[in-house]
Amino acid sequence: MARRGFDAGTVVTGLFFLAVAGIFLAGGLAGRLPVRLEILAPAVVVGLGLTGFVRILTRRFRR
Repeated sequence: MARRGFDAGTVVTGLFFLAVAGIFLAGGLAGRLPVRLEILAPAVVVGLGLTGFVRILTRRFRR
């Protein structure tokens, strides 16, 4: 089995998706979203872009 280094992009992506899931879980339990959809949708898109950017940067430094 090949030994691999630490991948920060995976950690950032996992934390991002946990945060989004927590928002939706809180909204489901409360009966309404704690954040308006007009704010949440662009934040999700920006967050996905940032996690992709972190993955690209960390891949460059590992090589």
